[in-house]
Amino acid sequence: MLLLLADFLTSLDSGFRVLHYLTFRAILGILSALAISLLIGPMVIKKLTRNKIGQSVREDGPESHFSKSGTPTMGGAMILFALVISTLLCADLSNRYIWVVLLVTMAYGVIGFIDDYKKVLLRNSAGLSAKAKFFWQSVVALIAAGYLFSTAQIPAETQFIVPFFKNVTLNMGWGYIVLTYLVIVGSSNAVNLTDGLDGLAIMPTVMIAAALAIFAYLSGHSSFAQYLAIPHIPKSGELVVFLAALVGSGLGFLWFNAYPAMVFMGDVGALALGAALGVVAVLVRQEVVLVIMGGVFVMETISVIIQVASYKIRKKRVFLMAPIHHHYELKGWPEPRIIVRFWIITVVLVLVGLATLKLR
Repeated sequence: MLLLLADFLTSLDSGFRVLHYLTFRAILGILSALAISLLIGPMVIKKLTRNKIGQSVREDGPESHFSKSGTPTMGGAMILFALVISTLLCADLSNRYIWVVLLVTMAYGVIGFIDDYKKVLLRNSAGLSAKAKFFWQSVVALIAAGYLFSTAQIPAETQFIVPFFKNVTLNMGWGYIVLTYLVIVGSSNAVNLTDGLDGLAIMPTVMIAAALAIFAYLSGHSSFAQYLAIPHIPKSGELVVFLAALVGSGLGFLWFNAYPAMVFMGDVGALALGAALGVVAVLVRQEVVLVIMGGVFVMETISVIIQVASYKIRKKRVFLMAPIHHHYELKGWPEPRIIVRFWIITVVLVLVGLATLKLR
């Protein structure tokens, strides 16, 4: 929408050409999403509180969580609203990548909303069954993967890139669909598992989104892509606007989600944001880099897998509680210490991911 206005204003004065610039629109995306989040945040929290849409706490969890019972949840809807509005305002809506990430993100948001709705409003502690949730996640991911594979215009769009190596690429063929499916579904669930402490999931998501914006900008620029020996994906630079809006809406949510949280994200936010990171990583061909930068999400997921497998096979638990952030809580670590340390780990891992641009 902004581009339409820019065309009109540029016809009146060439100075308005700045509105066409990707970096300028990205800045507007951050600021508009942040402003929307901060503006609607208090209203959303008040409405959730009035309707008693509060978080239930596991009885076998850390005692410190009992005081959080009843804290408004499903605040992720605030993130998605700001993200979508800012993207629609600032992005080039003729770009197919923008619609792919928006539709995948919103579809996963709907899945998360249904799960939260059943848990909180219908008082069904199980929420959406694991099989149903996984089924619909798979359907959305496979549709997205099939669409991207069938509409790929150049080989680079479907090749597997190995970071740290300049000329190591693999032509995957139909394997691209499998990889895309695994990245989207895996990333979505990994962020969801991490969303257990105040601000623990949203800040790493913001940092990774900011780093992916750099990859998207460079991949969309032929000269930079050639210089850095990364795939040149035409028009992928427009994803910078979407990721900028994600950063802005995420920071706006963190304003209310920072310890002690006034609102929780819920599955509506966690599933959607994880899927957004996954699909962007696929589009800019940086799936491995996403795994590196999202090491905290990977660690949380692996801890759950190890815990479940160990209990089923050995009837013993490896961790006091999974995901692993609860393990450290039960060991006596204060919640803010866990959160900040996980943020620091993410900063380091994001820098490692960015280093793959030069270390080849």
